[in-house]
Amino acid sequence: MRATEIDFRHELISLGGVVERNVYLVRRYIWWDVAFFLWTVANTLTIVFIAKGIEAGGGTIDVNRVTTQLLIGAVIWAYLGIIFEVLTETVAWERWEGTIEYTFMAPLSRPVHLFGMGLFAIVFGLIRAGLLFTVVAFFFDLNMPDAHFVAAFVVLVVASVSFIGIGMMTAVLPLISPEKGTQLGFIAQGMLLVVSGVYYSVDVLPQWMQWLATISPATYALDGIRDAIIGGDGLTQMGDEIWPLVVIGAVSIPLGLWVFSLGERYAKRHGKLKRSG
Repeated sequence: MRATEIDFRHELISLGGVVERNVYLVRRYIWWDVAFFLWTVANTLTIVFIAKGIEAGGGTIDVNRVTTQLLIGAVIWAYLGIIFEVLTETVAWERWEGTIEYTFMAPLSRPVHLFGMGLFAIVFGLIRAGLLFTVVAFFFDLNMPDAHFVAAFVVLVVASVSFIGIGMMTAVLPLISPEKGTQLGFIAQGMLLVVSGVYYSVDVLPQWMQWLATISPATYALDGIRDAIIGGDGLTQMGDEIWPLVVIGAVSIPLGLWVFSLGERYAKRHGKLKRSG
C-alpha cells in the first residue's frame, strides 16, 4: 500500500512537471502567443463583420450578387494565401531540403532569388485561383452577364506586385524565429483579411480599421475585381484601384527587400540560418 502511494505521488509530481514546463515555454514565447491571439481575433471579427455587411445592405439581399461577392472574396483570399505561403516558406523549404546554406551562398542576388519565388507564386496562384473560381461558380450556377474578366485579371496582376512586397517582409520571419516565424506569416495574412473587406464592404468597419484598409493592396484588388465582374467595369474605369496598387507596390517592394536583408544579416550573425528550432 505504501509503495502504491509513493508511485501515485511520483506520477502527480511528474504531471505537475509537464504542466510547469509548458508554462515556461509559453512565457518564453509570450509575444508569439500574443500574435496568435490577435490572429484569432481577426478571424472572429471577419465572421461577425459578414453579418454587419448583410445588415448594411438594407435587409434586401440579391442572392446572386452576394454569392458572387463572397466567391470573389474567397478566391482572392486563397490567391493571397498562395503568395504568402510560397514567399513566407522560402526559408522553411530550404531548411526542409537541407539546402539553405547552398541557396544563400549561390551566385545570385537576393532580389533575383525573391522575385523568382514571387513569380512562381503568381503563376501558380493564378492557375489555382482560376480553377477555384470556375469550379465554385459552376456549383452555384452564378449569372455574370456583364463580367469583364480581362479587367479583373489586370487588376489582380498589378495587385500581385504589392502582395509580393508584403510577402518579402513576412519571408524574413522564419529567419529571425525558426520556431514560429512561418506561422506568423499567416497571421499577417489574417490581418489583411479582416481590414480589406474580403467578405464585406470596408464601410462596416470602425473608422480606424478603414484607415488601415486604405494601405492594404487587397482592398483595391477586391474593389476592382468586383467592379469588373459584377459591375462590368473596364480598364478605363479602374483608375481608382490601379493607381493605389502601383503606389503601394512601388513602396512595398524596396521595403520588403530591405527588411529581408536586415533579417538575413541578423540570422547569419546569430547562427539561425540553418536552425530548424
